[in-house]
Amino acid sequence: MTQVDVLIPTRDRPAALAVTLSALIGQTFGDFRIMILDQSDGQAGFEAAEAQAVIRVLRARGREVLASRNLPRRGLAQQRQALLEQATAPYVLFLDDDVILEPGVLDRMVNALALTRCGFVGSAVIGLSYAKDVRPLQQRVEFWEGNAVTPERVVPGSPEWARHLLHNAANLWHVQNAQTIPPGRWRLYKLAWAGGCVLYDRLKLIDCGGFSFWREVPPEHCGEDVRAQLAVMARHGGCGIMPSGAYHQELPTTVPNREVDLPVWRGLAPLGVTASG
Repeated sequence: MTQVDVLIPTRDRPAALAVTLSALIGQTFGDFRIMILDQSDGQAGFEAAEAQAVIRVLRARGREVLASRNLPRRGLAQQRQALLEQATAPYVLFLDDDVILEPGVLDRMVNALALTRCGFVGSAVIGLSYAKDVRPLQQRVEFWEGNAVTPERVVPGSPEWARHLLHNAANLWHVQNAQTIPPGRWRLYKLAWAGGCVLYDRLKLIDCGGFSFWREVPPEHCGEDVRAQLAVMARHGGCGIMPSGAYHQELPTTVPNREVDLPVWRGLAPLGVTASG
């Protein structure tokens, strides 16, 4: 059985999708397949010439690539849930269509998830256009000692919620560069959530409902990945990993209407109580 299914939701980003796929060619971890689910308004992104060229290379190297459409659009949560329902591997990597991965990222994430046996490991995306924008007040980090990741309940407005500042701009880039992490090693840290590149234990994600809440929310929403991560973190634990090795292409969002932000939207049941310390 394939160990990792790489799940890529995409919409109207053929060139960015091609770049994201290109970075998967050189991953040092080899036991994965790729599943693309497209919701573009016109031609599917994976049908564009630039994406097709990369898909041919991946397949020529023996990589299984599955690509399909998911219309009509019913929101990001439904798209992620549809991908999750197609997956069969023990681990699933939700990878946004505008992320560039260094070669060793998937290898590190798989090793960390296997070691900790928690619910997910996130490689938060870094925006290198901010590489010279140093923000010391946003660079606080709490490490998991001894790689012992335990469940914790994080909710909006709690002290733990402020951890998300570490993932702004290039804060994580500055913090990880200041650490003495030997080549091939990594450190795990506490987070509020991670966007763009998150490896889940598939059964643990399903155990927490996955993204099945899509039926309860308007099609125009954001924060569906955050909502799912908070649920998994409360039951099974979750962590961030550094070095990240995941970089944002820094394109405009495809979800400009962000009024329904699911972690704080009152149409869903509350996430729970605040963790203590």
